[in-house]
Amino acid sequence: MSFQQGLSGLNAASKSLEAIGNNVANANTVGFKQSQVQFSDIYASTLSGSGAAQIGIGTQIARVAQLFSQGNITASNNPLDMAINGDGFFRMSSGGTITYARNGQFELTKEGYIQSASGARLTGYMADANGVVAIGAPTEIIINKADLAPKATTKYDLKLTLDSRKDPLVEANFNPDDPATFSDSTSVPVYDSLGNSHVLRTFYVKTAGGQWSVFATNDGVPIGYTLPTGPGNPPVPLGTMQFGTGGVLTGTTPSPLVASMAVTTGAVTPFNISIDHAGTQQFAQAFGVSRQLPDGYKAGTLTGFDVANDGSIIGRYSNGQVNVLGQVILSRFANPNGLQNIGDNQWVETAESGVPLTSTPGSSGLGAVQSARVEESNVDLTAELVNMITAQRYYQANAQTIKTQDQIMQTLVNLR
Repeated sequence: MSFQQGLSGLNAASKSLEAIGNNVANANTVGFKQSQVQFSDIYASTLSGSGAAQIGIGTQIARVAQLFSQGNITASNNPLDMAINGDGFFRMSSGGTITYARNGQFELTKEGYIQSASGARLTGYMADANGVVAIGAPTEIIINKADLAPKATTKYDLKLTLDSRKDPLVEANFNPDDPATFSDSTSVPVYDSLGNSHVLRTFYVKTAGGQWSVFATNDGVPIGYTLPTGPGNPPVPLGTMQFGTGGVLTGTTPSPLVASMAVTTGAVTPFNISIDHAGTQQFAQAFGVSRQLPDGYKAGTLTGFDVANDGSIIGRYSNGQVNVLGQVILSRFANPNGLQNIGDNQWVETAESGVPLTSTPGSSGLGAVQSARVEESNVDLTAELVNMITAQRYYQANAQTIKTQDQIMQTLVNLR
């Protein structure tokens, strides 16, 4: 009598229960991928090679496969948490060993590294001081907490609506301290190379039906002339604006208008600001400002950061600016089931998995990264409990075959 079929069935059922138990135990583990035991039958070889009367001798474990299906993505209160929506793994560095993970629960170390609970550090590309990502060899991402250096204002994008109903004024009478000598004005803060704030005020004097002179002051100090103005010291405009009969700006003289800002703060002086009035118009309506966008900013400290869908880490600064600090990368494999699971929600590359294809999220077939999100385990707890009942019955059935074989053997032993 052969007990091998029943014994192999017991072993298969036991292994299946182990896999189900592991799945159930990790039903709440972020990024966990459920396992499935796959079996194959066993047949003894024959000398004649004929299989017409062969009876199988049991079952065996073909492999334990992991199912890399997408888990549900849920919100998190930690802005450093990340979830991959689609294919790919986070590329981690653990003591110089490269590992891969789907668990995106990260924290920031005191040195500025982004790491997992097991201490593995997230890798990607770093950005320079200007926010330009240097795509090359991946490295451990470190958040640069240094202050954002100030930037001097060089351009001023200004779109206005000038009131065509205003009466023409005499340009030579312009005085920034006398509202009766100019038609309208507006002001904006600008910054020198040290981040000091200055007020650039522009004045508009209608001199003819479609022509306006533009004057400016720097912190109240006239640019290009001194006060008081007079026959020996006429006010000098930055230039003039010309409008067509439809009220559309046809050009400026010179082009562009440039305000030369002299400062005594120790910064670069003077620093020139190019004023672009593109889109400015002259209509029979009250003066208005449609767009007022100077570049430049003061120094700022890092107040927080977010991760975009393409993996870009966007830093937010106290001066209202944002800057790219780095970029998270993802890796995918031709055969993810060939990866070796080493625990702590990590896998390592093997010959069966193939070499990783590493790129930025959203490219090369890789999924997108979602910030302040986590990917739940893909274990279907209800299905696993049903599978557990099935495996239990399977175990009992195989035990029954052994019991039956034992009874038959006992009958043979008792023959006289």
